[in-house]
Amino acid sequence: MRKGESRVVPMPVFLAPLLLALGPTEARAQAGGNAADSAALRATALDYIEGWYTADAERMERALHPHLAKRFLEPLPGGGVRLTDTSALELVQQVRAGGGSDVPVAGRRTEVTILDVFQDVASVRVDAHGWIDYLHLARAGGEWSIVNVLWEIRDPPARTSGPREP
Repeated sequence: MRKGESRVVPMPVFLAPLLLALGPTEARAQAGGNAADSAALRATALDYIEGWYTADAERMERALHPHLAKRFLEPLPGGGVRLTDTSALELVQQVRAGGGSDVPVAGRRTEVTILDVFQDVASVRVDAHGWIDYLHLARAGGEWSIVNVLWEIRDPPARTSGPREP
């Protein structure tokens, strides 16, 4: 195979009857993409972003795994970037200090898109006021929690000061 070419690997013939018998809904459920998971993931993402806007530390804490790693590639004035890290404890403390409660209610975006679910892990996008959050969630003990967040300001060239986001 030459560089840049993709290769199609045929599905073993013995799996075809199983996949046909499952049907599309059951096949998605096998991967964890069912309605209950979608509702729980959406609720967790909303606890996170609405907790930020309303300065509700309990709601934010409920959404986060204790070992959360939240990251942002911050552009430096002289060029280059710095990776900033925020822990679950730091984020909850920011919320207790007011979080995003200064964002006008009319500007509080809370659009949640579930990008992928596989068994006990998921990726979710939150389109917020002036930024986008990409969340990685994991299910432990039947509850979904946010393990990783990578975020970006919506329009980096318009940025005039440091990050102002959960």
